[in-house]
Amino acid sequence: MTKTKKILEKTNEAVLNLALDTIKIGKQSIIFVNTKRSAESVAEKISKLIKEDKQKKIADKSLKVLSRPTKQCERLSRCLVKGVAFHHSGLPSKQRELIEDNFRESNVSIIVATPTLAYGLDMPAYRVIIRDLKRYGGRWGMEPIQVLEYHQMSGRAGRPGREDHGETICLASSESEEQAIKENFLFAPPEDIYSKLAAEPILRTYILSLIATGFANNIKELYEFFERTFYAHQYGKIDGVQSMIDKVINQLEEWEFLKPQTSNDFKSANGVEKLEATKIGVRVAELYLDPLTAYKIIEALRDNSSKTINEFGLVHLVCTTLELRPLFRVGAREHGLVLDKISREDESFLVEEPDVYEDEYDEFLNSVKTALVFDEWMNEADEQIILEKYNVRPGEFNYKRDKADWILYCAEEFARMIGYQHILKYIKKTRYRAKHGVKEELFALLKLRNIGRVRARKLFNNKIKDLGDIRKATITTLTQLLGEKTAQNVKEQIGQ
Repeated sequence: MTKTKKILEKTNEAVLNLALDTIKIGKQSIIFVNTKRSAESVAEKISKLIKEDKQKKIADKSLKVLSRPTKQCERLSRCLVKGVAFHHSGLPSKQRELIEDNFRESNVSIIVATPTLAYGLDMPAYRVIIRDLKRYGGRWGMEPIQVLEYHQMSGRAGRPGREDHGETICLASSESEEQAIKENFLFAPPEDIYSKLAAEPILRTYILSLIATGFANNIKELYEFFERTFYAHQYGKIDGVQSMIDKVINQLEEWEFLKPQTSNDFKSANGVEKLEATKIGVRVAELYLDPLTAYKIIEALRDNSSKTINEFGLVHLVCTTLELRPLFRVGAREHGLVLDKISREDESFLVEEPDVYEDEYDEFLNSVKTALVFDEWMNEADEQIILEKYNVRPGEFNYKRDKADWILYCAEEFARMIGYQHILKYIKKTRYRAKHGVKEELFALLKLRNIGRVRARKLFNNKIKDLGDIRKATITTLTQLLGEKTAQNVKEQIGQ
């Protein structure tokens, strides 16, 4: 017989009452909701119901993660001081780590999170509360989450070695809804697992890597390798797998990442035509980049080699790659802003603008918005203003900035290998500006440790523009601009 427990109803929201009950019994809980906005909203509601300020030190730490705290940072700090946190991919990684570490140490009692917290992290709790069993599914509206996802979230309930049991609670507003939850999640079989090799970008990457490293020297060895994979087992018909491999081989040859089989001077010992990567194909494999992305970058550089390439065009090229997805979506209030940027930067684009009636046009608009965020960052717009203006969270932007840095590095390598030295300098400059968020005039000052975009701009605006000016400046002047400790450190770096 199932035991039932009466939860004191202090508010008219069940999830808040369950959170307060968890704190009352001295336990910890993870609450899963379906959006970042909901995670922040629910965490704030819970924290406002707690009178005592328990974790001021942790709250203060969360404000120091970024050079200047954003409104999201301030919101998180107000929650953390009460022992409550929200957790989603829009947080900077250091804030997520701070929350996770302090939850494990029992300093944080409640985390309100999106389902990403359920995957790959050792974060058990006494109680898991799943508020949302549906998620927005695009054109189809709200759709039930997968049973496997429900299992992942439920699996956080109970601490091995610390608790003799755990609780997973789903919220139902009626008996019929309760029955539906039982049928669709509690007693339903999990979905089939599908091999990631079924995704073409991954299949392309693996095939090129196998050939470039010499693991598979001909088509027969490639077939034999894939016959032993879960992908082939799942696909069932090996002919279908071989057909997919043949298609990818043809693409890689067309993109000049493999030497054409007809040009091979010899065959392997068993008489099968040898597969061999070109020099640039080997480099693509080493970079572990989707060959399609590499091909698009190389073609864009070749097609535009005769014109002056600028930073916006290069950043936009990066934003059209699969690696930058999901892109920042264009909202209704930003639509005019994005269209205006397209008209002003028409000559800068390195990829062709699709027709407005094509399916790809919306994604093109998203790529321009994402590039526009980078453009403002590179022109030293205040980070808080950028994030609010484009409705972007710090963690999302930081993730894309790291990805962009990697892809621009790949573009550097390709420009060097195909002999486009005149383009190389533009790529290097764009990469440095995108990474640090500065104009070119600050590059010299950024060579100094502990000098970032804000301090460098302050020095520059006070006529200290390079290392020579640093040498000439008095320690008093530098202290007024940077603070005593940083001023002394800067002088030490230049040998004074």
